[in-house]
Amino acid sequence: MEWGMYWRHGLCLDDKNNEVMGLDLNYSATACYRCFNLSTLANHSCTWSTSDETRNHKRIKKTSMIDESSGSSSRLCNSLNSLPRLQFRDHVWVYTQRYLAIEAMEEAALAMMAGKDTEVKEEGNGDGMKLVQQLIACAEAVACRDKAHASALLLELRVNALVFGTSFQRVASCFVQGLSDRLALVQPLGAVGVVGPAAKSMAITSQRDESLSLFYEICPQIQFGHFVANASILEAFEGESLVHVVDLGMTLGLPHGRQWHSLMQSLVNRSGKVPKRLKITGVGNCSERLGEIGDELKRYADGLKLSFEFLAVEKSLETLQAKDINVEDGEVLVMNSILELHCVVKESRGALNSVLQRLHQLSPKVVMLVEQDSSHNGPFFLGRFMEALHYYSAIFDSLDAMLPKYDTKRAKIEQFYFAEEIKNIVSCEGPARVERHERVDQWRRRMSRAGFQSVPIKMLMQAKQWLRKVQTCEGYTIIEEKGCLVLGWKSKPIIAASCWKCS
Repeated sequence: MEWGMYWRHGLCLDDKNNEVMGLDLNYSATACYRCFNLSTLANHSCTWSTSDETRNHKRIKKTSMIDESSGSSSRLCNSLNSLPRLQFRDHVWVYTQRYLAIEAMEEAALAMMAGKDTEVKEEGNGDGMKLVQQLIACAEAVACRDKAHASALLLELRVNALVFGTSFQRVASCFVQGLSDRLALVQPLGAVGVVGPAAKSMAITSQRDESLSLFYEICPQIQFGHFVANASILEAFEGESLVHVVDLGMTLGLPHGRQWHSLMQSLVNRSGKVPKRLKITGVGNCSERLGEIGDELKRYADGLKLSFEFLAVEKSLETLQAKDINVEDGEVLVMNSILELHCVVKESRGALNSVLQRLHQLSPKVVMLVEQDSSHNGPFFLGRFMEALHYYSAIFDSLDAMLPKYDTKRAKIEQFYFAEEIKNIVSCEGPARVERHERVDQWRRRMSRAGFQSVPIKMLMQAKQWLRKVQTCEGYTIIEEKGCLVLGWKSKPIIAASCWKCS
């Protein structure tokens, strides 16, 4: 299923659908009409089909509001006088939310229409369009703090968003969970603030552990990150005797330290001298888990007759200091972060920058960074929602191509791994929102500010050969983008791997 095609049908092929698809403004305006009469804005907001109208979008909205205020001021005043009196900040806030909703919708639609045209699956095409509309209308109602409207839409969505339905119905079920959780935290209209902190952040559970292991075994995303990272690390270790890897997050807590088995084998089997010693320092919050991984890696290294040392640092990345990493004279140090550093990104720019600067103090030869290549950390809820819906629709589409509809492994991956990510993006704010994925360009700016310089990864052909070897289904692609390697699904970027050195 190509989710973007729903947009092309709703935004391009049918003028009547345009009026419904454009955030369902005429219908969902009931979520905010108590604060502003936006009928004129709603009419203009759906004219997105040409580039000239897109460029003049802001001017159109401004003039429409002026025309309305001059043409029907008496009617507007009578309407407002009959409603509860609200503060001026409420009017401004609601108008801002709807303005941002229109912009988010426009950007997502243009991005999807610019993609390569593909055929739509016959199954549930009309239902899929309706489900997209309902999800966006519900997200808008939640953003406008209209609990009554949002609750009514959630009731409909729970009927249509099936856990064992089509790939889009399945991903929609995860977003419904997130919207429901967010709605429970919404304060009444007129109150100061919008959404309170989430009751809990993502926790390590046995179900999540199992789903993570299944995801690693079945899908190529994490394996791709390990393959590219290990190849770059091996290149950095060429001809060195004492080599040291600092694993930030210790391979996501995957059992057996899977990434480092492959690295050990490559160090032992490649031509040239074997390093006198390999040291791995695992950084994480659970000392027991780190100890188990370290013991298993030690046994594996002994089997290969490789001198090995493991050190555990039980700290979060926010509290990690340079002095916590024991770097001996003559050691060549590399750092490895697999889907980990995005959790340090906060609203303030300084949070991640301070962590990166402390890592820079250790003067690593290379830093391997593997992250989700999507923008799920924007300042506005509706923009994040649209980006996440597009991104995870592609992932669920890939799962649909790889696994049968009623496969229990697929259900566990979707509901215990990706659903937790989606709920964190959609329902959480503040420190509780840890899934703050960003695009490669944004990481490039962040790393540069901290004193790192990009090192081009020149192994596109090897990566494509690896992808064919792991025998994933048709649809996955690997491209090179400004020195980074990006794994995607049908042209949609999913995971990006980049390499950095101290400048």
